[in-house]
Amino acid sequence: MWRVRVSMVLVVMGLVFTSACTAETTARPNIVLIMADDLGFADLGCYGGEIETPNLDALAANGVRFTQFKNTGRCCPSRASLMTGCYPHSVGMGWMTAVDEHRPGYRGQLSAKQPTIAELLKAAGYKSYMSGKWHLTVDGAYKGKSDYEPNGSWPSDRGFDGSWASLSGGGSYWHNNMLVRDDKALPAITEGGSWYYTHAITEHALGHINGHDFARPMFLYVAHYAPHRPLQAPAERIEQCMDRYRVGYDVLRRKRFERQRALGLIDGAVDLPKLEKVYKKQKGQPVWESLSAKQQAAWVKEMATYAAMVEIMDEGIGQLVDALKAKGQLDNTVIVFLSDNGATREGGFISQLAADLSNTPYQYYKKDSYNGGISSPLIVHWPAGLSGAGGKLNRTPSHIIDLVPTMMDIAGVGFPAEALAQGAIEPEGVTLRPLAVTRDASERTFYWEHQTGRAIYRDGWKLVSYHADAPWELYHLEQDPFEQHDVSAVQPEHAKALREAWERWAERNHVLPFEKRTWTARIKHYTQVNGDQDGID
Repeated sequence: MWRVRVSMVLVVMGLVFTSACTAETTARPNIVLIMADDLGFADLGCYGGEIETPNLDALAANGVRFTQFKNTGRCCPSRASLMTGCYPHSVGMGWMTAVDEHRPGYRGQLSAKQPTIAELLKAAGYKSYMSGKWHLTVDGAYKGKSDYEPNGSWPSDRGFDGSWASLSGGGSYWHNNMLVRDDKALPAITEGGSWYYTHAITEHALGHINGHDFARPMFLYVAHYAPHRPLQAPAERIEQCMDRYRVGYDVLRRKRFERQRALGLIDGAVDLPKLEKVYKKQKGQPVWESLSAKQQAAWVKEMATYAAMVEIMDEGIGQLVDALKAKGQLDNTVIVFLSDNGATREGGFISQLAADLSNTPYQYYKKDSYNGGISSPLIVHWPAGLSGAGGKLNRTPSHIIDLVPTMMDIAGVGFPAEALAQGAIEPEGVTLRPLAVTRDASERTFYWEHQTGRAIYRDGWKLVSYHADAPWELYHLEQDPFEQHDVSAVQPEHAKALREAWERWAERNHVLPFEKRTWTARIKHYTQVNGDQDGID
């Protein structure tokens, strides 16, 4: 059996994960893994946002928040890493489910050889459930929408004993025609009723908790669609949020940044960066007063809707916490919350202005390998297993590939030798729960690639390129955390060493050779294969 690697990450912060199970008892902690979709680093109240998230804030106040946690920058790749602990290309999900490119790193769904965390936890006696967005099944598997068939990559095929899931990655909050329960397709939900996607995800997650026999430990994966576009929420909820956004993004972005500094999330010695690189054509982000009245109204409505969506999600998370309390299981349950990527500028100019607020203090957006695209909140709450947490912060760089090793460690399960014999690879992250071995965080190296945008992080330095034909940029994040000052020209040897390390990783993980197709070309190819563009995000 492969033994999970360990890290000193929390020891240095005075946060010690202790074991909730001993040799004298078979009790293992439940694990509830919650992922938001397109949520920015700064949106939650406990990360500086004005959005009202009292339930997530309470989990943070009694748990630990990570300040330097990174994802892969996009939906499908992050979900692949979340389920396997591997870089997405190495398990077939280097791009999206939109098309199978018939290259090892770009198959549009998880490799059948690689076990998911749900499959791994079975060895420790867990029963696993899922509610929400799956988005790990190649779209061609359900061409025809109403008569699609299982193809071996639904949640029920990948270790989940009970699942209610949407296979697609996009669509309305008021209807859905890609729903499955276990191994059966469900009738389409049609628009016009009281059905709302976020409420439905919470409802089915509650059903899993309330129906579970806690004589066995439970793993529950709750994959929210919120606040992914289209931005939709009940009208009365939107109205409740309107007034707070009328002041505009200049004021609100500054307020978020000041709260982040007060919370200790951001170094007090640095200032809020100007958004210049992402507004190249007009030389920086426009000031709020320069927008027309119509543009200002559109931005206020967009942010109010977005906030309402996040607040509804937070209320649902509170219901899950209450259900665990009612079952007497909250203390022995590990709750993990994160986002799959940063906020998106999909939707145009107003959307970009909204994402700037959500991603405070970082630049760039979903799909980009800059910090605005790959930075996520990470909250871990576990009363029985976190000693001395109490809302403390963890500042050590960590990555979404670390969550599977962490959950395996918590559950006391190793990686099966038989999976390795069949072509699987060991999870590439480390556990965030420290044991006897300590390790300097500078030993960590992280890699990214999406749509030919790429990056590598090592020992406080980051090398990043916007796309295959763009130059590499080098940033010393300890001095320049917001990626403002490219020092590649004055540190050419450092940049060269990092580039070569990235290229070795890319070769190992089936990233190369690059297909230098633009996003538009990929859409065209997908449309030729599938006949439409539904669910690509």
